[in-house]
Formats: sequence, C-alpha cells, structure tokens
Amino acid sequence: MIDYDKLVSKEATAIKPSGIRRFFDIAAEMEDVISLGVGEPDFKTPWRIRRSAIDILEQGRTSYTANAGLAELREQIAKYLSRTIHTEYDPAHEVVVTVGGSEAIDLMIRAVVDPGDEVLVVEPSFVCYAPLVRLAGGVPVIIETKSEDEFRLTAEALKAKITDKTKLLFLPFPNNPTGAIMRREDLEAIAEVLRETNVFVCSDEIYSELTYSGKHVSIAEIEGLRERTVVINGFSKSFAMTGWRLGFAAGPEPVIKQMLKLHQYQIMCAPSVSQFAAITALKHCADDVAAMREEYDMRRRFVVDGFNKLGLDCFTPQGAFYVFPCIRSTGLSSEEFCERLVYSKKVAVVPGNAFGDCGEGFVRVSYAYSIAHLKEALVRIGQFVREIKNG
Repeated sequence: MIDYDKLVSKEATAIKPSGIRRFFDIAAEMEDVISLGVGEPDFKTPWRIRRSAIDILEQGRTSYTANAGLAELREQIAKYLSRTIHTEYDPAHEVVVTVGGSEAIDLMIRAVVDPGDEVLVVEPSFVCYAPLVRLAGGVPVIIETKSEDEFRLTAEALKAKITDKTKLLFLPFPNNPTGAIMRREDLEAIAEVLRETNVFVCSDEIYSELTYSGKHVSIAEIEGLRERTVVINGFSKSFAMTGWRLGFAAGPEPVIKQMLKLHQYQIMCAPSVSQFAAITALKHCADDVAAMREEYDMRRRFVVDGFNKLGLDCFTPQGAFYVFPCIRSTGLSSEEFCERLVYSKKVAVVPGNAFGDCGEGFVRVSYAYSIAHLKEALVRIGQFVREIKNG
C-alpha cells in the first residue's frame, strides 16, 4: 500500500490552491450566476488572427518550431517592443517565445534563483509569484502596497526590504488585482534604488496594452535598467488570445540563454499554430487592441462609479481590467463577503487576500464582461450590501 503522505512532495503540499479558481469553481456549479472572478477577455480573438490560424492548419504547418520560437515571430516581438517600450532587443538571442506568460515567469525564476535567495514580491499581485519562488528553493519576501499610494511600489518600501540575499524583484504593473500602474517618475525612483545593488528585475507587463492614463512605461526603458530586467508579456489579455497559450520574454542574452535551456527541457517549443497567429496579431491587429481598450475603459469608469455609489470605496485603476473595492464598511472579511455574496445573490468575485495578506478588506472584480452583466451584478451587490448594513 502506497503512503501518499510520504510520496507527495512537501513543497507541493504546502502550496495553497489558487483563491481565484476556488470561487470560479463555486460559480461553475450554480445556475444564473454572474461570475466576475476570472480575468479573461469576453471578446473573441480578432477574426484576422483566427483566419490566419485556419490557413496555417489547412496548409498543414503544424510541426515543431525552433525552441526559442519562430524566427519571424521573434523579429515581430522585437519590433513591437521597440515601438511600445522604446527598447531594442536582438530577436536571435534576447527573445524567447513561451507557453503563456506564466511559463516565462517560471523560467525567469528558475534561471536566476538559487536555494536561499530572497525574491521581492510586490503584493497584492497575481497568485503565482510566491509559490513558484518557493518551488525553486527561493524565499519570497513580500512588499505590501497601499491604497493611499494608489497601490504603487515606492522606493522607500523597496529599499527597506533589500538585503545581501536579495536576488530578484517582481514588478507586476499594470497590476492584477488592483489595476495600479507605475508612472515614469515612480520607476525612476525605483531604478535609483536598484542601481546601488545587484538585484535583477522581472517585469510582468502582460496588461501593458490596457493602460488608460497615458502610455505604459516599462522599467526596461529607464536608463541603466535594461541590462538587469527581463520583460514578460504575451497575447492573452491584449489580443484576447487566452486559450492560445502564448507569451514571451525579452532580456539580456546571458539570462535568456538559461531560460531557453530550461524551456527546451520543459516544453521544447510553444504551439506552432499559435505562433503563426501571433505574427498576424503583431503585424495587423493594433486597431483591434485599441477598440477593446476603449470598451474596457468605458466599463472601468462605469464599475468604479457603481461601487462608489454603493458606499464601497473604489480606487480608480489606470490599467488591466480589474477594480479592487474596499469592503471593510460591511464588517465582513474578504472571504465572508465573497462567500455570502455568491450564495445569496449569485455573483462571484474574488477575495482580496487571495492576492496577498494585504489584500484583506478588498475584493477583486473583473470588468472583462459585458455592460449588461456588470449592471446586473452591481444591482445584486447593492442589494447584498444594503441587507448587510441593515442587519
């Protein structure tokens, strides 16, 4: 008889399941539920991208590609980064195509983190960073951001957490779950702190195209930071290509070389059809991205206004497609609020503490859904809040 308690990895067992998926699974088993919990665009992948994939399939071009990705796709990625974040990369040696941005993040960690190294994780943030650091033997060190700072990372908070064991900083902006962004002056202050150290940066910019206040700025643009930064991005959010599972990383050759080596053993190469489709996305679909961004912007303003009218103070996000309203006025914890809401009003949102302890007192609401769904959800949430406050 196998003793599974001894068989299963202690590190794997210690990792908590995703708080996002928990409420998604609850909603999936209910009828007439409005789920605002998953960060997935409600738009179809633009037709031109789908059409190109159909053509590739009809031609039978479904073989393995180069480990790093199709040469033409890497060239288009380099051009894309040149025109969007004004940073030049050699497509032959400084770009690797991955299975979503998530694989790129994992590769980045494994390429630079040794057991015992400290990795700075800004929170609230996406749920994967700290668990992946632990699986690589690293030690996550949390830097909490605050609503009074618009959930931006400050130079003072960063400096206070750096030690002689610090190896890597995760910079997740535009941010999931808060929608916060970093302005150029914020990044310049962060860069000033980093220049005095040997700390490397993983800049997760998967929501870069969904920036509503000016243009997205990457820390790789800041003088002296390109050589100490790997930029992570992909096609899921900006091009509504979640199921295509395609991302990329760009950075200094010594680090990308190690990431590529790990990628060879883990995956071999990203899906070929998705890669061909991504070439079309980068070459021809900027207008589609702009149209989706405009729609998200309208929804963003609608939802922020709606929560504030309900008495749930809501920071105005400047990026991504989430709002992060404060629910402390209800007297409920984040978990209690979400559980009671989904069972009593059939609206699913995600507790803020799923994204780090400092997210307690907040909930994450995705507005990657139609206005009709958002309107009805706000009506139901309003009823719920009034019932709670009236006892």
